[in-house]
Amino acid sequence: MTAEQIAALFTRPDGTFLCARWGRPVAPVIFGLADESLDIFRGAIRAGFAHARHPLADTDPDMGANLMLFFVRDWAELADVPDLDRLTDAPGLPGRLADADADQYRMFRFDADGGIRACLGFLRMSGPLAESHPAQLAEALFMRCALTFARDIAPSAGVAALIRAAYDPVLPVAATDAAHALRLAARMGNA
Repeated sequence: MTAEQIAALFTRPDGTFLCARWGRPVAPVIFGLADESLDIFRGAIRAGFAHARHPLADTDPDMGANLMLFFVRDWAELADVPDLDRLTDAPGLPGRLADADADQYRMFRFDADGGIRACLGFLRMSGPLAESHPAQLAEALFMRCALTFARDIAPSAGVAALIRAAYDPVLPVAATDAAHALRLAARMGNA
């Protein structure tokens, strides 16, 4: 992966660049999955953050859980989530997702240093995602929550190496200058 390809993964449509990783231990919680699927997703999250050399925790001191994943059949089910508007700061989110015919949506919250403080992921399992293999979907979901990718990514060895490189403790937890992609590319050979 070249520095230009890496920069493109973190450049938003408005031209701004943001590459941020988790700056605190990740305390995941998953809602809406059957037990047999839940184990697959938990395992993918554990394995992914172990690969990135980043710790998991049972609880986050500020929020309890800071990686919250919601699986629904239809976006209308999100109306049953207590205080969803307060949790997301996005009033009317279920309706907007339904109007957009979205399959998934994620949002991040950040600490003062720019590192990821929390990630909320929402997946509608009645559309095309219903055909996904659980292990492949779990791997993709981990990758999309590990860094602030500006576009959709598919699991690959290159993306796994990029995530590991981004979690190098020598690098800052967040960067807004696209030159950061050069530092990531230089580390990918050692990731």
